[in-house]
Amino acid sequence: MKLGYGLITCQRPPGDERSDADLYHQAIELSVEAERLGFDSVWLTEHHFVDDGYMPSLLAVAAAVAARTERVEIGTGLLLAPLHDPVRLAEDAATVDLLSHGRLLLGLGMGWRAEEFEVLGIPMSERRTRLIDAVAILRQSWGDGLVTGTKRRRYPGVSVRPKPFRPGGPPIWIGAVVEPAVRRAGRIADGYMSGDTGPAEFAEQVAWVREGQAEAAVQRPFELSIYQPTFAWEGEDAWPLVRDQRHYLNWKYEDMDEARGRAGDAPAPPPLSPESEAEIRRHALVGTPEQVAEGIRAYGEAAGGDLHFVAQLYWPGMPYERQRDAMRVFAERVAPLLRD
Repeated sequence: MKLGYGLITCQRPPGDERSDADLYHQAIELSVEAERLGFDSVWLTEHHFVDDGYMPSLLAVAAAVAARTERVEIGTGLLLAPLHDPVRLAEDAATVDLLSHGRLLLGLGMGWRAEEFEVLGIPMSERRTRLIDAVAILRQSWGDGLVTGTKRRRYPGVSVRPKPFRPGGPPIWIGAVVEPAVRRAGRIADGYMSGDTGPAEFAEQVAWVREGQAEAAVQRPFELSIYQPTFAWEGEDAWPLVRDQRHYLNWKYEDMDEARGRAGDAPAPPPLSPESEAEIRRHALVGTPEQVAEGIRAYGEAAGGDLHFVAQLYWPGMPYERQRDAMRVFAERVAPLLRD
């Protein structure tokens, strides 16, 4: 089992006195710390035009992480492919792959926020086909010939440089939830990323991936991954230490549509009801190191063996020192239980 750290967002919830510069600086330092502690990967995630400053420029930050680290893989979980020109994306991803000496994992998603598509002038109705075309054009761009594109997205025979560090380019993973999209990931990608779901649901998604691979007679190496809210602690009940951050993250996804065109600082979420608290705890791996390790093992079993588990240990609004402590507890107490 590989173990990742993420998902870094650089969000600033209400009451967080850190500046954007502080948050981005700390994101790099946390990535360096993740490598020092033995994590296999660090993960960044993308949204645009959100009032709490949710990270919009993943590959710029990935390049900064690459410059400060030597071993850890650097993943995008997920970069919203329909919002990017595929050739420009190929250039930027190749540059990060070169800077990192082949450590980029390019995770792609379709996106879902109407505001992002509208502002960037991209029809939401085309997001599925744009994702499929992006995968094909990325692989063309990283190959030896000229890029001509696809039937839907044409280029006039372009020579794309630089080429990535690795022949063929970084592995392309696809994040998805619904069955047709998960099957598609099995057919066209090099990896699949799920997130914030239970082991039984993840096992069903893994079966869809495998069926998609069989449909396309896929022979290339393929990785399964999942990111889950994670917080292991010793000496006191872990949940109260992370409850407010978990509540904010969960609520903020619901609030993103309401945040459309909102200026000023992000508002606070409503009070957490007992019913809502029970719901946000349902898939969160929060507890003692032994309890967290047991929960992660269930996802490994659902994957049928090999799994790249991304511990969602980056908590917006949590003090920097506590985040570092939580990383250390995971690395020193949870990881050894999973790697024995």
